[in-house]
Amino acid sequence: MSHSASGLPVGRGLLYLIVTGAAWGTAGAAASLVYRASDLGAFALSFWRCALGLALLTAGRLLRPRARRTATATATATVTATAGSTRRRLTRALATGLALAVFQTAYFTAVASTGLAVATVVTLGAGPVLIALGARPLLGERLGAGGVTAVAGALAGLAVLTLGGSAATVRPAGVLAALASAAGYAVMTLLTRWWGRDGGTDAGGTTVGAFAVTSLCLLPFAVHEGLLPHTAHPVRLLWLLLYIAAVPTALAYALYFAGAAVVRSATVSVIMLLEPVTAAVLAVVLLGERLTAATVAGTLLLLGAVAGLAVSEARRVGRRETVPVCGGDPRRYRAAR
Repeated sequence: MSHSASGLPVGRGLLYLIVTGAAWGTAGAAASLVYRASDLGAFALSFWRCALGLALLTAGRLLRPRARRTATATATATVTATAGSTRRRLTRALATGLALAVFQTAYFTAVASTGLAVATVVTLGAGPVLIALGARPLLGERLGAGGVTAVAGALAGLAVLTLGGSAATVRPAGVLAALASAAGYAVMTLLTRWWGRDGGTDAGGTTVGAFAVTSLCLLPFAVHEGLLPHTAHPVRLLWLLLYIAAVPTALAYALYFAGAAVVRSATVSVIMLLEPVTAAVLAVVLLGERLTAATVAGTLLLLGAVAGLAVSEARRVGRRETVPVCGGDPRRYRAAR
């Protein structure tokens, strides 16, 4: 079940996305520990997350074995020859980075305005809807009755998990910011799928470029908020920042951009709802929060929707691989689908 353009098996892309969703979910718990150990603000934390993640990714690319770097360079050169010029690659990095910056910055604004619960539900709930609406005219991807059911179940699980038992306050300004965050996330996902469909993305290069742009966008906000933290536990804070930069940032986004290039956009958005599931589990296990019926019910709904949509995606690709009429032409390939 390899994607015809990039060569990455779709099954592996699904695994990458599942790992990404779980890794993103650990960022919230780690951020809570950062806030307990220092006076670092949300924008400053986001900046250090992206800047340190960028440094780790760059170092990782430079330290790869020479043979692997040569093979990657050859593949990248081939992609470059077919996908466009350096200017086009820079445009892609800029567009992805700006979308990522809007996704993160608007979400933090929504949390500050209307609270974590409402901001999470609106951002992660509107994301799959916007992506499904955009994927149909832009990518020709039909969600289907099963997909609609899975998305609806996932959104219901998200609402129960996040809002169950909470006295959430809805403020219009915060909702608008959350919708802007969802739009940034949708644009990032759709662009990655659009370019990856014809082999026009290098996951590592996309991640590095996006982080560079996002770090520059977040820097003025971080400076205004206070770039350098004050803490009585510098070693603990350093380890937490390195973890956030390495696992839910550098590793997770590299896997995300690779997986999102070969998996249908709506499926990507639903799998990413594993993030609040992981966050809820860690909140109970590590932060001492109480396990409630809403947490269990929402988690089961979300996991069921994610599993169902992942199985459906794998079966769909398996059926598509048996179609003999494509002949390697991407246009006929999409038409046959």
